[in-house]
Amino acid sequence: MTEKQILISAGEASSDMYAARLVTALRERVGKDLRFFGMGGPRMAEAGVELIADYHEVAVVGIAEVLHKIPTVIGVQNRLKREAKRRNTALAVLVDSPGTHLGVARRMKQIGVPVGYFIGPQIWAWRAGRVRTVKRRVNRMVVIFPFEEKIYRDAGVPVSFVGHPLVDLVRPNMTSAEFAARHKLDANKPIVTILPGSRANEIRQNYGTILSACERLKRGNCSIQFVLAVAPNLSADFFSTYVNDGVAIKQVSGATYDALAAADCAIVASGTATIEAALLGTPMVVIYRVSPVSAFILGRMIRTPFFSMVNLIAGKQVVRELIQDDFTPEAVESEVRGLLESSSARHEMKTSLAEVRAKLGPGGAIERAADIFAQML
Repeated sequence: MTEKQILISAGEASSDMYAARLVTALRERVGKDLRFFGMGGPRMAEAGVELIADYHEVAVVGIAEVLHKIPTVIGVQNRLKREAKRRNTALAVLVDSPGTHLGVARRMKQIGVPVGYFIGPQIWAWRAGRVRTVKRRVNRMVVIFPFEEKIYRDAGVPVSFVGHPLVDLVRPNMTSAEFAARHKLDANKPIVTILPGSRANEIRQNYGTILSACERLKRGNCSIQFVLAVAPNLSADFFSTYVNDGVAIKQVSGATYDALAAADCAIVASGTATIEAALLGTPMVVIYRVSPVSAFILGRMIRTPFFSMVNLIAGKQVVRELIQDDFTPEAVESEVRGLLESSSARHEMKTSLAEVRAKLGPGGAIERAADIFAQML
C-alpha cells in the first residue's frame, strides 16, 4: 500500500500534546501506512512526526507582541505549503493557533489539500468574522466546548463537538499527602500552587506580581506554603532570575496535576491551566496581563463578559478574574486569603467546578476526533 502523507500542525505546548495523541489514534484507525510531517514540538516528534517547523517559531501572546513575528509566521506557512505540495499530501490536520493555521488552511486550499481543524478559533469571544474565513478554508471543524457547535453549524461550517481532551489526561499521580512528603511540605498547612503561564513573555508579565502577592500572604500567615508548577516546556532553571527573599517557593517540574490536586488554592494564568485546575476541582484565582497596547486592542475586540474559560463554560462567574489593571499584589492577596480562610467559599467553588467538568464531555475526545479525520481520509 502506498504511504499517505498527512500534514499535522500544532502551534504551542498543549496543542503539541493533543496532536501527538491524534497521530497515535489515527495510526490505530487507518494503519501504519501513514506518514506524518508538519509543525510541532517534542511530543509530536516522539510520536513519529517529521518536524518541518518548531512551534516555538510562531508561539507568542498578545496583539502587539505578534507584529514582529509576522514574517516568521508567513515563512512557516509557506514552508508547510511547499512540503505539502511536494509530498502530494492527503489531509492537513491543524490544531488550535488560528493566527498561524488559518493562513496554513488557505495555502492548503490553494493546492487542493482537504483541511480538518481541531480546536478552532474562539469566534464566540472575539473576531467573529473569522467564521466566514473558516467556512471558506476548512472542510471539517472539530470543537471541544459544547457551545461552539451551534455557532459553527449556524454559520454553515461542518462541525462536530467531541469534548475536551484534557478530561482523559488530568489525573494526579499521587495523593496530596504523598506529594507533600515528596516535596518536604506540611500536609496540614495551607498549600497555594502557582501556574504563571507556559510562555516566557507570559511569565514576564505575570510572575513578578504573583511573587509580591505571595510575600504579602506570607507576612499575614507564615504557615502558607507556595508551590510553583513549572510548565513542561520550560527548563528547571528558567525561574532562577525571579527571586523574592521575602518568600520561599517550592519549585516542581513534571508534577503540575499533583501540585494542583494538593493545593488548597491556586493562582492560575488564564488559559488551558484553568481547565486543568477545574477538572481537579482546585479552587483558584485567575490572573493575566498583556502589554498595554495589546490590552487596548483586545479591550475593543473581546465580546464575552468573562476572560477565563472556566467562567465562559459555566456561563457565570465561578472564579475571580484579576486581569490587567485589576491584577495587583493586593488583589491577589485578598482573593487567595478569602479562599484559604473560608471553607464554605472553597466548597461553593468546588461545586461549581464540578458542573464545569460535566460540561466538558465524558472523555474520549481525541479518539472521536481521530474517527472524524480518519473518515476524511
